[in-house]
Amino acid sequence: MNENTNIKEKEDVTENVEMTAGEMLRNARTTGRRKREIPTISKQLCIREEFLQALESGDYSEIPEPVYILGFARNYAMELGLDPDEIVSKIKREMGISTDCTPEADGGEAAACAVPHVTAAGVMSRVLKFMRARWKWFAAGGAVLAAVVLAVIIIVSLVRTDSPADVANAPVALVHTVTEPTYNKEVRERFGAENRDSARIILQSVQESWVKVEDARGNTVFSRVLVPGDVYYVPSGTGYKATFGNAGGVDIWVDGKAAAKAGPAHTRKSGIELDADALAKTAGSAKADEDVQPEEASAPAGE
Repeated sequence: MNENTNIKEKEDVTENVEMTAGEMLRNARTTGRRKREIPTISKQLCIREEFLQALESGDYSEIPEPVYILGFARNYAMELGLDPDEIVSKIKREMGISTDCTPEADGGEAAACAVPHVTAAGVMSRVLKFMRARWKWFAAGGAVLAAVVLAVIIIVSLVRTDSPADVANAPVALVHTVTEPTYNKEVRERFGAENRDSARIILQSVQESWVKVEDARGNTVFSRVLVPGDVYYVPSGTGYKATFGNAGGVDIWVDGKAAAKAGPAHTRKSGIELDADALAKTAGSAKADEDVQPEEASAPAGE
């Protein structure tokens, strides 16, 4: 009699242990006369196998949205012959979802009812489950992020701004400041004034003279008879050449200093290189003729 009583008490204790929703689903599928496999049920219900496994294991983080969890669970329970309302109610309690809505709610109503009311600990638990289930993704993402950060560091190190010491030791590029010379004749008229701020070479007529300036391609950029006092600012750059009808009647100024004249007075000179660096070597070694007397300009026929 005592033995039968003990067995009865053990059965009552076992019955009083409440199974989870997942345990009820797995038990219904694997016990009894109609044992079934998850792949078979997955095809019949058109629900992915991993979602059915997640329902049985209680790992609901594998299923993207609560409304899908409840919908899948309801269909799975009906397929296994269980009470779908009981399974859905259990899952809601396990997930901490409010059960104020009626058990019959489905579709849009179920989506509206499936608003989690969970604690911070519950949220953290679900996040950890999600991360454990997808640790390979996170590992791969971390490796990619580390590679990107390393690449950025390398690129920044290669194109970094020079340090103050590097700047101090760097060669300083010479910048030529245009200096308006102390002309030997009072300026009468200025030509090529658009080049005034950058011109290193300035021509001034001290005797009437025809002057022509060509660029490196042989195009004429300036041509006219200059009278005493007229000034022409030669464009900056290289390749310019000049022709003087009266070589001695034109002062050549480079960086504010007088350079050697292209030739004697009343002499025609052509192909004169207007190279500022080359002319600067003669600057100061020859004094512009201040006392030369005006003469008629000498220009070639046809010019």
